[in-house]
Amino acid sequence: MIPGCRCRLPDMDPSVPAVIERPSQPYVFIPRTVTMASLPAAADEIPGLFGWLAAHRAAPAGAPFLKYNVIDMERELQVEAGVPVAAPVAGDGRVQAGVLPGGRYAAVTHVGPYDQLVPAVAALLDWAAGAGLTWDKQDTAGGQRWGGRLEVYETNPAEQPDPAKWETRLVFRLAG
Repeated sequence: MIPGCRCRLPDMDPSVPAVIERPSQPYVFIPRTVTMASLPAAADEIPGLFGWLAAHRAAPAGAPFLKYNVIDMERELQVEAGVPVAAPVAGDGRVQAGVLPGGRYAAVTHVGPYDQLVPAVAALLDWAAGAGLTWDKQDTAGGQRWGGRLEVYETNPAEQPDPAKWETRLVFRLAG
């Protein structure tokens, strides 16, 4: 159980994070370098991605997310605001295209406001450490470089104005 976190995974005990298999997934994204204080600016790119998809006649194939590539909590974070797509598309300029790696991930769904995600992430990291799991990440001079660390925004705040009901799925790629 993640203390202080109301978590839900389909067909499983809602209080238990899980190891899941994810296939590789094409996506479009806008990269940003931010600080913790300016992190919301990265998420502000998401509506523009949906506009870009509509203009290019490409449909999203899932919920939008932030993908954390390099994390240095004291200085900068290299993140991508992304949206999965059903088939690969070509980016153009500001909007880029990529493929999320498949493999084993640890996942849990946090229910509540976005400002409660930091303790939920810490609890997921502790759970994985207790289970003997290691992350697909490398320590570098610029910070921790992650092979796949996603915050997937399952709830659209425009459709559900109550932050206590927002669902964010944390999906972090495991090593090996």
